[in-house]
Amino acid sequence: MKFILGTKGKMLTVFTDEGRAFAATIVNAAPNIVTQLKTPEKDSYTAVQIGAGETKEKRVNKAQLGHAKGKALKHFRELRPRDGNLPEGIELGAAIDVSVFVVGEKVEVSAISKGRGFQGVVKRHGFHGGPRSHGQKHSERSPGSIGGSGGRAGGRVAKGMRMAGRMGSDRVTVRNLAVLQVLPETNELVIAGAIPGRKGTLVEIKGMESR
Repeated sequence: MKFILGTKGKMLTVFTDEGRAFAATIVNAAPNIVTQLKTPEKDSYTAVQIGAGETKEKRVNKAQLGHAKGKALKHFRELRPRDGNLPEGIELGAAIDVSVFVVGEKVEVSAISKGRGFQGVVKRHGFHGGPRSHGQKHSERSPGSIGGSGGRAGGRVAKGMRMAGRMGSDRVTVRNLAVLQVLPETNELVIAGAIPGRKGTLVEIKGMESR
């Protein structure tokens, strides 16, 4: 079971020994701490909880501080093993760093995507908009008809109608991304492709066998 929390960094181009070029993203992943081991007997399910992101002690409440055994951590996440058993070698208080991953390994990355605010149908759903000629003046990016009276829904707007609304700030998961570089000396992972979020977004990385 491989799992680590980090923050999204900048993107760059990585060249392999074979001369292939990959667009890649750097993830800064300082060592995580195992803060709790959950068992069916006590918690009704099996999971490993890890904490990451050290901060000032005054910014963490006493409950979190006590739970993390005096360490001021900002983020906590759980991973449930697929087989329902705690992995061997995982102990309370143990550190998990980027060296658990290897070059070429496939991983799954989850994060909160960039918030786009309230957007129209052209940007949100890819609508083409109205014609640019024949007397059209202000309807280039309008959504068009949404049903109307006597339409397919009997005079109401059908559920699921694609319209303007809030866009982004969703949890997005990207699977089968390759690990291109593992840099334990700087606590960095270089992952092929783009991952969700802006710079500094909390990123969850886990091996595909941990799903």
